[in-house]
Amino acid sequence: KQWYQRRVREGLRITVELKIQNRQATVSVVPSAASLIIKALKEPPRDRKKVKNVAHSGNITMDDVIEIAKTMRTRSGARFLSGTCKEVLGTAQSVGCTVDGQPPHDIIDSINDGDIEIPEE
Repeated sequence: KQWYQRRVREGLRITVELKIQNRQATVSVVPSAASLIIKALKEPPRDRKKVKNVAHSGNITMDDVIEIAKTMRTRSGARFLSGTCKEVLGTAQSVGCTVDGQPPHDIIDSINDGDIEIPEE
């Protein structure tokens, strides 16, 4: 099992998983949390070489965050889906977008306090 970085046409960097078994190679795309968040923002494609330092100032919903967390569940180090949601929210904070009109760290605090319930699976 080997991991490679590959560029796609839309300008998002993705990870490709290459499994070699009995000299047969199978390739599968493993998207990162940042690329899934940018895809959920529905931004137009850009050229990575021409457009630099893009500010992703959009807004995504909590349902989008839960869907991204379910996609990232196998690669997460968290025991529960709420921990994976917190990982995705941390990535959303570093991307620069808001979740339901609030900063992502406020939503992480409300998940820790128990104000927002995350389904188990």
